[in-house]
Amino acid sequence: MIINPRIRQNICINAHPVGCAAQVKTQINYVRERGKIEGPQKVLVIGASNGYGLAARIVSAFASDAATIGLAFEKPGSASRTATAGWYNIEAFRHAAETAGRSAWNVNGDAFSEETKSETMAIIKDRLGQVDFLIYSIAAPRRIDPATGEIYSSVIKPIDNPFTAKTVDFLSGVVSEVTAAPASEEQIAHTIKVMGGEDWMLWIDRLLAKNLLARGFQTVAFSYIGSEQTRPLYRDGTIGAAKKDLEQKAADINSMLAAIEGHALISVNKALITRASAVIPAVPLYIALLYRVMKAKNLHEGCIQQIHRLYQDFLFSGDVPKLDARSRVRLDDWEMRPDVQDEVRNLWQQVDQDNLSELADIEGLRAEFLRHHGFGMAGVDYSLDLKPDMF
Repeated sequence: MIINPRIRQNICINAHPVGCAAQVKTQINYVRERGKIEGPQKVLVIGASNGYGLAARIVSAFASDAATIGLAFEKPGSASRTATAGWYNIEAFRHAAETAGRSAWNVNGDAFSEETKSETMAIIKDRLGQVDFLIYSIAAPRRIDPATGEIYSSVIKPIDNPFTAKTVDFLSGVVSEVTAAPASEEQIAHTIKVMGGEDWMLWIDRLLAKNLLARGFQTVAFSYIGSEQTRPLYRDGTIGAAKKDLEQKAADINSMLAAIEGHALISVNKALITRASAVIPAVPLYIALLYRVMKAKNLHEGCIQQIHRLYQDFLFSGDVPKLDARSRVRLDDWEMRPDVQDEVRNLWQQVDQDNLSELADIEGLRAEFLRHHGFGMAGVDYSLDLKPDMF
């Protein structure tokens, strides 16, 4: 099969196996070039197949020589259909890690389920004994409550008032206006159940009960705040309500971990185009403007640069991590610099269909989105006839 990108409504429904392996290798090379970080040695990444979670696993293994377990919920390929990008990514990572002498195990399953938790904990017990670091990086459309069996679905909507703003289809380059109706109380509650901190806390509770967390254990979950352009839909909307719950749960987890001198942190990360953020109205346009400004100021970072800086400068530098007033790591510090936000705000007011390519980094956004699915990687021959189930 000759594999070209197939995209519907800003969702890429296929992936390129060799291209995905190439983008994993590119991230590994970035980390290797920057030397060692004295980080944790036994790491569990929940949500390890793309974006920040994949980057955290790469930095753990190739900067700190850690043994890693990566949990993801992905689909393998078949003779007639490609695997998901995440499947190719975790398999490419595992192969690269094992080749380099790092232990690596992949768990493919629903992170919310008791079955997946039990499978993962069995690997920890049998292969590692305990873990000393856990990254929680889940973006999911739905969750089945393990206690009740009730199904919850997340939505991306504002709260209380409709939200109207400019947006862009970054693949076609069409600028338009989008309006999102406010969420119902049920939709808000459902989104918190899916994307909030309850499952993160359940993982810690189960691991503690099984004595699978080492003394001094640390855990980090990822959050986002963002700018005034996206605030009504994101931080003040349903996803933001879930992120606030995630941040509140960090305090509860800290209390749970006190007996083993453990610690839970929230890392507020930078806006990046990922498989998840690509479908949030208005967010791609904001990111395209942000990329233009940050690249001009030599401040732009992708997932691997962000996570490498998180490990090197914040978590494992030997100093107490610098936190904001709400005890969060602010890895979005460069994005939220006043000079950056002032320029983005001015561009947002000016941008339209006619000046999009001049004011926004729409090409960079498009290229990065495709790279997440293994397309557009230098050195990959996309004319080759491949077997989609090669991994």
